[in-house]
Amino acid sequence: MNRRGEAATPYPFLMHILGISALYHDSAAAMLRDGVILGAAQEERFSRKKHDDRMPRHAIRYCLREAGLKRGDRIEVVAFYDKPITKFTRLLTTLGETAPRGFGVFRMAVPAWVKEKAWPGLAIERILREEGIKVGRFEFPEHHDSHAASAFFPSPFEEAAVITADGVGEWTTSSIGVGEGNRLRTLAEQRFPHSLGLLYSAFTHFTGFKVNSGEYKLMGLAPYGEPRFTEIILQELVELREDGSIWMNPRYFGFLDGFEMTNDAFAGLFGGPARKPESPITKREMDLAASVQVVTELAMRRMARYARAITGKPNLCLAGGVALNCVANGKILRDGTFDRIWIQPASGDAGGALGAALHVWHESMQQPRRADGIHDSMQAAALGPAYPADLVRSFLEENAIPFHEMNAVQRSEATAAALADEKVVGWFQGRMEFGPRALGRRSILADARSAKMQSHLNLATKFRESFRPFAPIVLAEDTAEYFECVTDSPYMLLVDLVRAERRMDAAAQSTDDLSAWVNQVRSDIPAVTHVDGSARIQTVDRVRNPELHDLLLAFKRMTGSSVLVNTSFNVRSEPIVCTPKDAYACFMRTGMDLLVLGDFLLWKSEQPPWQENDAWRDEFGLD
Repeated sequence: MNRRGEAATPYPFLMHILGISALYHDSAAAMLRDGVILGAAQEERFSRKKHDDRMPRHAIRYCLREAGLKRGDRIEVVAFYDKPITKFTRLLTTLGETAPRGFGVFRMAVPAWVKEKAWPGLAIERILREEGIKVGRFEFPEHHDSHAASAFFPSPFEEAAVITADGVGEWTTSSIGVGEGNRLRTLAEQRFPHSLGLLYSAFTHFTGFKVNSGEYKLMGLAPYGEPRFTEIILQELVELREDGSIWMNPRYFGFLDGFEMTNDAFAGLFGGPARKPESPITKREMDLAASVQVVTELAMRRMARYARAITGKPNLCLAGGVALNCVANGKILRDGTFDRIWIQPASGDAGGALGAALHVWHESMQQPRRADGIHDSMQAAALGPAYPADLVRSFLEENAIPFHEMNAVQRSEATAAALADEKVVGWFQGRMEFGPRALGRRSILADARSAKMQSHLNLATKFRESFRPFAPIVLAEDTAEYFECVTDSPYMLLVDLVRAERRMDAAAQSTDDLSAWVNQVRSDIPAVTHVDGSARIQTVDRVRNPELHDLLLAFKRMTGSSVLVNTSFNVRSEPIVCTPKDAYACFMRTGMDLLVLGDFLLWKSEQPPWQENDAWRDEFGLD
């Protein structure tokens, strides 16, 4: 039935909808056939450019291939994830209000808009024309409508409250709505320039990390600090209201009329200029991270309480970049405001591609939606390309790469034995994940019981800051043995505390030297226990990820532990690997000991000397 209670119009042919997000950060494409997700992927995985913002040419090609579309075929609708003209109007309005201070921003921004951003349909149509694909029409849902659709429509809930929060879309920066069946309604929204996402990004910038990518680092740094700046933030920078909305004091921010997120007045509040990237992290940065994290949690928890009050729904769906703040998500869960929470695994702008397509299918075309209350339709976020065994074998043989081929049982046993021996394993199985998290298909795995593993992985394998925490994967059926509250977290988007009986008292620290903290043993799974006793949990069940579930079972039989470290298969400043070729190159350049490509095991000790060359940087990998 459609929203008016009438029978939805049936289509006499297969209906393909292509969703696109692009031109800001984390461009992506997603394909639906009759409302079913066929594939979704970020452009960065193919281009190998981190957070690639360009039109997702390669991701579009992948989606066409996954749908089996060929020259002469037709896509009925291409859905772009926001309204470019409305966004351009907001830019012009803001620059007009800040003139003449904002003239430099105007001079830089307008040519890019005139050239590409105002009319993205032209570039998309050109890409599809090159592939010989016809387009029926374009649709442009609003940015936060795309986020809301990505949150609710794939969720397991027939009805739910829906919260979206990010930097900014067209004008909206956060919204509260309600989803019922195949309908979404917005009930309240916050508008630019007042934005929880922009507040968090301002502190990301000020502490020396990159906006739109370093927010994870800020969240990871927060537990090392004391929230001593919280009152300053709440008294000077923002007014936090009971419904979770905020009012930002424009005196302290530079993003309205300049090229920086913060200004001199902001620096004056916090004892000097912003930290320079790559310079040492001091106690000030730790405390700033802790303080803005507290404010973010307060805002999200208040927003959740308000959403429950105005919707009356027992379940909550979340999307938008702020929904990737898994610490805040865990606090909302523990508050008990909602019975259940479902978070879109690709909550950032990449997920807007999927949300735009789903919005068209359910809202514009009024097609029905079925939810059983248990299973989501994200297919474990395994929506990217897979590489069959014969293709992987050919790749290995053609490049004279030594390998051992094993069946599934042998693979699990051999890999578990290596992990138990404190070896670091590159794990490459099936379809690549959609979203920023590696969920056991493009992962680096290690023994969570190892006290040295966090520092070793950060410095010798990932080549990143030593303070960065690692996430545990745990057998779903054993989760309650290790963690206090979370029992179902398949997408690694909830933080919980390690059970009290497993935690150990660590010496208190008050120092700028983060290395003094990193290797402290805080629990009997120290490699995944953060400084505050928390962990970002991924639960693994046989239905969503049978290969990883079998590995954890094998590891448990050998060691008695059903927890491993899971981190993304990449190094600092590079995207997660996509192809077997990407995986092998990353494996050879890092401290990994074993690479598992499907059923093929490659030991580092048996590999020929690695020589970097352009042959390992092809554009699209193994076609």
